[in-house]
Amino acid sequence: MNKLYIGNVSAEASEEDFETIFEQWKIPHSGPFLVKTGYAFVDCPDEKAAMKAIDVLSGKVELHGKLLEVEHSVPKRQRSCKLQIRNIPPHMQWEVLDSMLAQYGAVESCEQVNTDTDTAVVNVRYAAKDQARLAMEKLNGSMMENYALKVSYIPDETAASEGPSASGRRGFNTRGPPRSSSPGLGARPKVQSDIPLRMLVPTQFVGAIIGKEGATIRNITKQTHSKIDIHRKENAGAAEKPITIHSTPEGCSNACRTIMEIMQKEALDTKFTEEIPLKVLAHNNFVGRLIGKEGRNLKKIEQDTGTKITISPLQDLTLYNPERTITVKGSIEACSRAEEEVMKKIRESYESDMAAMNLQSNLIPGLNLNALGLFPSGAPGMGPSMSNVPPPGAHGGCSSFGCSPYGGEGQFWASMPSASSQPLAGHPESETVHLFIPALAVGAIIGKQGQHIKQLSHFAGASIKIAPAEGMDAKQRMVIIVGPPEAQFKAQCRIFGKLKEENFFGPKEEVKLEAHIKVPSFAAGRVIGKGGKTVNELQNLTCAEVVVPRDQTPDENDQVIVKISGHFFACQLAQRKIQEILAQVRRQQQTKPPAGAPAPLPRRK
Repeated sequence: MNKLYIGNVSAEASEEDFETIFEQWKIPHSGPFLVKTGYAFVDCPDEKAAMKAIDVLSGKVELHGKLLEVEHSVPKRQRSCKLQIRNIPPHMQWEVLDSMLAQYGAVESCEQVNTDTDTAVVNVRYAAKDQARLAMEKLNGSMMENYALKVSYIPDETAASEGPSASGRRGFNTRGPPRSSSPGLGARPKVQSDIPLRMLVPTQFVGAIIGKEGATIRNITKQTHSKIDIHRKENAGAAEKPITIHSTPEGCSNACRTIMEIMQKEALDTKFTEEIPLKVLAHNNFVGRLIGKEGRNLKKIEQDTGTKITISPLQDLTLYNPERTITVKGSIEACSRAEEEVMKKIRESYESDMAAMNLQSNLIPGLNLNALGLFPSGAPGMGPSMSNVPPPGAHGGCSSFGCSPYGGEGQFWASMPSASSQPLAGHPESETVHLFIPALAVGAIIGKQGQHIKQLSHFAGASIKIAPAEGMDAKQRMVIIVGPPEAQFKAQCRIFGKLKEENFFGPKEEVKLEAHIKVPSFAAGRVIGKGGKTVNELQNLTCAEVVVPRDQTPDENDQVIVKISGHFFACQLAQRKIQEILAQVRRQQQTKPPAGAPAPLPRRK
């Protein structure tokens, strides 16, 4: 994408004229100028040089009385779905840009381009060629906050082989990593963490962090290659304000350290005597794994960094605040090391859940897991929008059926037809799962006059019943769920979430339950595998504990039990994998000739 087209060229222009202009503006070029009547072409050594030529010359430099127009040279066959939009107002919010682009079609990607200009530049790919053409016609030259947008095609290398897809709906499809709130303030790094660093700072230090006319915050973003949002308007009158830092993990940590140093200096200058701890915000979804079993992970971080770390209680969560406050006390150096370790654990938790979610989406055809809202506001870490996600226990009534097993609110029930209204392709067979819950949680699952379990059954498209207690002192009760894979997913998802909401598991615990599924006795060996190989692979893949008890007596249907224990995703993955094994066994059984049947005759050659 380094070949340039120069338009509006005077008939008097020569190659020497262009050589002079490029030399004057210190723009390198890697080949001779090809001058035609009314236009010219030239190659630049890299994209940076090409972007500089466009930014510096296009519409700004005259040659023989004509303003030059400079843009990427794009062969006709590659003028497809990709556009470059330049001269975007530097303070424009991403949400505004998103909604503007979405007017013309489905945007598959929108990436910021690093430039030396004050205005922002983005590369946009639409789902279809006609959508890109419409966007170019409407946006090129249009005014936005006194800035005239400049839109041009950029080479679409996939155009020749793929052809445009016309199936994209208007709006935005699933895209890559979340972006910062404003495209113009600091270039985004190429490899950005999906989870930003969120921290709380005392309100009295916000002015020092921003600096005179924003000079200090601009320096921080430039030095650390990060995008920093200070949410000054949130929680008016509050003693602390949140800051969101988007960058690589290293960039986030460097920005955090710099902010801590600025606060310490300001405290000395203003004779502020109280200790200023580092306060990191983390979504409640990930805090349990940060703490670790019996607090081991947190204790290790404290020992390794020489800090004291406390985490706000679960009870502090509100409908609009799903984040826990992780307070770190120690020197700036120690706090900085602790921040790196804390965020490393949080990112690992997020990546683990995303990997499980993506794998799960392949195991249940037609199930749109992105609609579940398992993470904050579509994608984790989208700055202030995270505060729109209710925590566990914040839901009430029927609306709570749209939540994730971790408590994040997702419009799953609104965005997906129920299992009964839209059966999956091929009408998958119904499955029976026995899910064991704490006996004390039965009332919460049933609800007042059975309303909750009825609503859950209707929502999931499954039959859900609670088996009688096996004895007076039984600590667990069995929930019998009957339905196809999608219904199982939705019903179990909601039960896991309900138990977390109702605090049947502590703030430091993940919700882990045991599920039983029955398999034909002749297939139990296939689940176990030779020398336990298959069951061990299952456990490694899913992170669930999978046990096929030995010496079981098959029931009247010649079936035995497989026990699965773990958190929601682990249980779901294990169930799906076992069902795959059973389906394979059934297919093999169908292809076998019945006992006593004559062997098939060999084919004649």
